[in-house]
Amino acid sequence: MDKQHCHKASRTVEVTVLSAENLRLDRKSVKKNTYVVVRADPLNSGSTRADFEGGSSPSWNEKLTLDMPFQTRFISLEVKCRTGSGDRVIGTASLPVSDILGDYTPESHLHFLSYRLRDARGERNGIINVSARVKMQVESVGPPTTKNSVGYGCSSSWQQPTLGVPVGHRKNYYGGVVTGVPVWI
Repeated sequence: MDKQHCHKASRTVEVTVLSAENLRLDRKSVKKNTYVVVRADPLNSGSTRADFEGGSSPSWNEKLTLDMPFQTRFISLEVKCRTGSGDRVIGTASLPVSDILGDYTPESHLHFLSYRLRDARGERNGIINVSARVKMQVESVGPPTTKNSVGYGCSSSWQQPTLGVPVGHRKNYYGGVVTGVPVWI
């Protein structure tokens, strides 16, 4: 653990699966029993309840909250249908994390998005409508507050993250922070 400071941060994504349009299974309109699996990575996924009434244009309006590793680049949206022979994939879409995080978007901004679904053959198979937001949760950030046998501990009450690179060897945590923008020539 760094004696200057310690960080333990997590990122949470909220995806509200709103609806889908023009869903087909074996080139026929879907009748019922559709649901959506949202996956941030193989270990972090959630599922909506099945829609029994919407047919080829189901509506879920269901919020799923997932832990999302910092290296995640895409969130998978997989529309499935329960049939007599088991669950079948109707179509999938990838939600780029860059669509909901970064650039000039404020933290926790709610985005309304629509994506084209593709079936197993890669053919167009409807559209899925979602809203999504990324929440940054800093669990523990701060100056060392206690020294134990292992080293310094983290404060669980101090929530102000420090941007920049600490410089110098001062005991005062707040002294000497350098920030800057890289310049290539």
